[in-house]
Amino acid sequence: MLQELIKKLTEWALKKEEEAAKNCEIPIEEIEKQLQILKEKKEELQSKCQKQLQEVDELIKRIEKIKEIELNRCQVK
Repeated sequence: MLQELIKKLTEWALKKEEEAAKNCEIPIEEIEKQLQILKEKKEELQSKCQKQLQEVDELIKRIEKIKEIELNRCQVK
């Protein structure tokens, strides 16, 4: 619910900025600053997600190993 509110507020702000840009009211420096912030955030998120994906992959491997052990054990009986 909070994410949806933030999404709507962001969309509203972007529409207002787009209108201002059409009237040449936003300095290009401000736009470049916003772009840089977003690109840095994207890199940060990609790095964080990659690390978490690696952790999940390791957990999957461990669980698959446990499954294999259990299957081998049950097949012997």
